[in-house]
Amino acid sequence: MSSRESILQAIRSIPRAEKILPDTPDFKSQGELGVLFTKALEANKAEVMDRTQFEEWMEKNQSTRVFSYSEDFQKYSSVILPEDPHELENLQLAILEGQFGVAENGAIWLEDKELPHRAIPFITEHLVIVLNKTNLVDTMHQAYQQIGANHSGFGVFIAGPSKTADIEQSLVIGAHGAKSLRVVMI
Repeated sequence: MSSRESILQAIRSIPRAEKILPDTPDFKSQGELGVLFTKALEANKAEVMDRTQFEEWMEKNQSTRVFSYSEDFQKYSSVILPEDPHELENLQLAILEGQFGVAENGAIWLEDKELPHRAIPFITEHLVIVLNKTNLVDTMHQAYQQIGANHSGFGVFIAGPSKTADIEQSLVIGAHGAKSLRVVMI
């Protein structure tokens, strides 16, 4: 037996008592979910709008390379989904559907079934997420309970445009994802 195996076997032979994890309290939000969700998104530098406001914004929008994976807004799509996600490198605007939002921090859950290519929310210059206003939960605890075992293999929480800073604290918007996020509440 190698030294490695003898060490691992010795570790495995140590008796361990099961430790029961404490119950997680049910944290309740301090207000109406839609209001809290909107405030959190706005604090994250995202913009929240309704269908009418979004359609008015799209009329003024100058984006020519738009991909919509939302049935409600297919009319704005000008890009056919390519086989190779690298061909989306010049995508100006993506419109996707979120599964649910988290009121405490403005995070929106996107999953494989709503993402034809995983790169879309990160490669697009500007991102729009369409979300049903009844699909809100209070906290991340509830969000993870909702995801549960039904997770499809890939999912991501998005809570605003991409922001990062270097060691000198110079803020850079859009370095690792979209430069802007708009959330359309329907």
